[in-house]
Amino acid sequence: MSRKRSRVRKEEEMSSNLESGGGEGLNGSDTSLESTSRTSVIDIGPSLHQPAPYNDDAMAIAERDRCSYGRIPRAAAIAGTANRKVRVYSDGIYDMFHQGHARQLQQAKTVFPNVYLIVGVCSDRLTHSRKGRTVMTEDERYEAVRHCRYVDEVVRDAPWEYDEEFLEKHKIDFIAHDDIPYTTQDCEDTYAMIKAKDMFVATERTEGVSTSDIVARIVRDYDMYVRRNLARGYSAKELNVSFLNEKKFRLQNKMDELKDKGKKVMTNIGEKRVDILTKWEEKSRELIDAFLLLFGPDGRLSNIWNESKGRLMQALSQPPSPRGSPAPSENGDDHEPLNRGSASPPPPKSRRCEALWDQQADASSSECLGESEEAVQRQLTDDGSDSDDDYQDTSPYL
Repeated sequence: MSRKRSRVRKEEEMSSNLESGGGEGLNGSDTSLESTSRTSVIDIGPSLHQPAPYNDDAMAIAERDRCSYGRIPRAAAIAGTANRKVRVYSDGIYDMFHQGHARQLQQAKTVFPNVYLIVGVCSDRLTHSRKGRTVMTEDERYEAVRHCRYVDEVVRDAPWEYDEEFLEKHKIDFIAHDDIPYTTQDCEDTYAMIKAKDMFVATERTEGVSTSDIVARIVRDYDMYVRRNLARGYSAKELNVSFLNEKKFRLQNKMDELKDKGKKVMTNIGEKRVDILTKWEEKSRELIDAFLLLFGPDGRLSNIWNESKGRLMQALSQPPSPRGSPAPSENGDDHEPLNRGSASPPPPKSRRCEALWDQQADASSSECLGESEEAVQRQLTDDGSDSDDDYQDTSPYL
């Protein structure tokens, strides 16, 4: 505890000495620690406390007026022996400000030991005529750049090409940019004059990220971003989407919501999910057993079918002959039954047909006989008289 208290006391004494601006240090030095501390505070700059000023703001004008302009040689800038900050200028479109832009500005800020970084941003009119349409407006791009911590000053409506007047107006010592020739209608390299004056410092581009790459991603995943903005409250008119596409995207959003809710329900179940699966497995086994008991090879339906099939075959088949009945003879005469007490069997079909034929023949013969007798009687009584009353039987047999 005593060591901790002594260390805290020493730190308090050191801070009090720095604030008072005088006094000796702990080991006899008077102002070395104070100057170092103040220098570190000054190097922080206003960029961490407020956005960088524009070139026509009072802070930027005051900084420019304090600078006695005479271009600093490259050797002095690299060694850090210049009597003022090295004014480095970097420019660009800075559309959809991303990490590649930030790293480029970081390189420009740290290219020399003591740098005052000025960043120029081109306007919409100049950018659309030279490079194409931007996603962000010029005011949005200005604000994005001035809030980067490496930037000390922002120049709005920056020129596409440089001249001596522009360099002297902003008291520029060096221009930082990637070492790729930028061609125009008038020249093959915009930075040719700057390179001839030995005022060019090269920065490296960040591979894999650029504004064009980001725009390509948005175009590729257009449907996904439209659905996202519709879900966040944007109208179809604001997104330039037709009525049918709007309904399609909203339906897809509803389906995704249902999927997410299903996933959340399964996640919230947790340990109960195992119990549900176990119960489902048990119920499925019971269902299979009941199915086999009913429809299996030895099931109830098979037994019922076998029983009904046997009854149907028994009903359709002819009953066998009784054991005590004798066989008919060849001439159709039946033998005397051995056992008179037993029931006589039905006559065979041939005997029945013959008996029926005999009956019909007797009936027809009797009919014919009756008709012949009646005709004879009529002949005997037909003597020309009109009635039977005049008839007198003269037969000697009567």
